[in-house]
Amino acid sequence: MEKQYDLMILGPATRDENIDYTGEIDRCVGGAVTFCTPAARSTGAKVFAGVKAAPEDADVLIALGGDPADAALLPSAKTTLMRNEYFTPDRERRKGTCLAQSDPITPEDVPEFPCKLYHLAGLLYGDFPRGLMEALHARGLVSADAQGFLRHNEGGSMCFHDWADKLEYLPMLDFLKTDAAEAEILTGLTDRAEAARVLHGWGAKEVVISHNSEMLAYDGVTMKTCPIKSRNLSGRTGRGDTVFGSYLAMRMLGNSLEESLLYATACCSLKMETPGAFRGTINWCLVISKHVTFLL
Repeated sequence: MEKQYDLMILGPATRDENIDYTGEIDRCVGGAVTFCTPAARSTGAKVFAGVKAAPEDADVLIALGGDPADAALLPSAKTTLMRNEYFTPDRERRKGTCLAQSDPITPEDVPEFPCKLYHLAGLLYGDFPRGLMEALHARGLVSADAQGFLRHNEGGSMCFHDWADKLEYLPMLDFLKTDAAEAEILTGLTDRAEAARVLHGWGAKEVVISHNSEMLAYDGVTMKTCPIKSRNLSGRTGRGDTVFGSYLAMRMLGNSLEESLLYATACCSLKMETPGAFRGTINWCLVISKHVTFLL
């Protein structure tokens, strides 16, 4: 029998070099898909990952964990290579450098398994070409991380620009995730709640905005925020991907916005205490979520 999935996560994996503010260097497999997938799977949801990388880097799939049958390498001429330099202990100030970028993910790359939601877990503008979102929108629900449409690789330097096609594509998104800085680029607003309202007004049906202090979700009716409860920030890389992967999975399992945000914030709070992708369980997150309260 053909497998059916709650969520398909699509995006490039990366070879990362992370330099802490102390100068300590950590080399690892990265990319939004690498953090989203384990977090989503922690909920018990059926998750498939389509990972863009060069065939010689097929070992990047190991970082996803889970059943190897629930992932596929989408071949690329190159694997994305990233260097992240963090300048402060909270890892909010950072510089990203791209040494190589993978090929775009095309509609033909996407496996045709039955799936409720397709998530575009991009890193850089160009990861997803025109036509992909339209094709996925015809298949099912679609979500995206704004990073993959705002962050441009300009000769290796990471430069953020507004999404020129946002008014065309936001109405195709059932879920949109940004961080606070990306929300400001898109809307010109520093108030995250107001930015969420504007993005929803432009067509995104449900908006999640991540911040170092809290996570926000808004669906046009309900707006909630939950505070981060991490005891340290050593695992800051992948914060937003962890939140959104777990949030989307909880929503696909039928949980409410409030329940999903509580779980996702607890998952993220735990993940941020340890470098790498989240490796906990749903029971672990549910215990922690009892200590997380809504601010709105």
